[in-house]
Amino acid sequence: MSNFTPPSTYKAYAFTEKGGSLKQLTFDWKDPQLVPTHRSPVAYSDEVVKHQSMPQVKYPLVPGHEIIGDVVAIPSTEQHWKLGQRVGGGWHGGHCGVCNRCRVGDFITCDKEDINGIARHGGYAEFVTLRTEAVVGIPGDMDPAEVAPLLCAGVTTFISLRNMNCKPPDIVAIQGIGGLGHLGVQFAKAMGYRTIALSSSQAKRDLALSLGAHFYIAGSPEEQAAALQEFGGAKVIMTTAPDSQSVQTLISGLGIEGELLVLGLAGQISFDSVSMIIKRHSVRGWPSGIPTDIEACVLFAKTHGIKTMVEIFSLDQANEAYERCGSAQFRAVIVP
Repeated sequence: MSNFTPPSTYKAYAFTEKGGSLKQLTFDWKDPQLVPTHRSPVAYSDEVVKHQSMPQVKYPLVPGHEIIGDVVAIPSTEQHWKLGQRVGGGWHGGHCGVCNRCRVGDFITCDKEDINGIARHGGYAEFVTLRTEAVVGIPGDMDPAEVAPLLCAGVTTFISLRNMNCKPPDIVAIQGIGGLGHLGVQFAKAMGYRTIALSSSQAKRDLALSLGAHFYIAGSPEEQAAALQEFGGAKVIMTTAPDSQSVQTLISGLGIEGELLVLGLAGQISFDSVSMIIKRHSVRGWPSGIPTDIEACVLFAKTHGIKTMVEIFSLDQANEAYERCGSAQFRAVIVP
């Protein structure tokens, strides 16, 4: 990569107004550290950019927070990352280092967290600039299209489950067998939990079982919760689908001291405080992961043969890929 000659400009797709479509824009090349975007999956949370539902979003903004590429330019002050190295970037785009959360090393909850594709330009582009403390090392022998979804969807399911109050062979149920859920099933199985997949119909039964689910429960949230109680109740129910009604109903499928792990952007949710008190239930969320979390997730996936399911789109198909979010099997990945 030492003979790389930066172009004067590069192409990207960005949202330029609230509720609008992605538009092709041209950006001037700016040093220092940049990586060419090999792969950038489309995530449901990219809706945040389109609808400006977080205050950090300022137009025009290039979305995309699951990014993999090779380093082609670095500043003279860079001490860790090398030219030609395969790297990536997830949701966490950087931290201030001085707030109370940073002082205890909890960078993902930094008061001034930078977010790739939300507070700074992301991966729907030929090149993207990443902050050095937020860069992730990626093995060069893994398919970047399959690895890219691990940088947010994967690490969110992986690191959150590692931090729940459960131990194998406890029951872990995963609601929604989509972009996050199909990875959650594989991680739960590989970690040694009795893994139960939850879905509204029988359509994904064979898929869920092939991914490693020991059991598959189809039906309404009420039926799923009742079926989980026949197993003695789940220790953890991981909810990945953005459906508030399902989420608030599924809590009744937990066993004593069970935890409802909310990962899908489901909006406002209500719970029955009586049952929560009687059975000591907890409701928790989890905000993705920092680079070391992602590197652990990628290594775990490589070791246990965990695979993401993707559909490939060119950069010029960015709008089509975005519209496929939620229906693609299971991550629409943009390749410049």
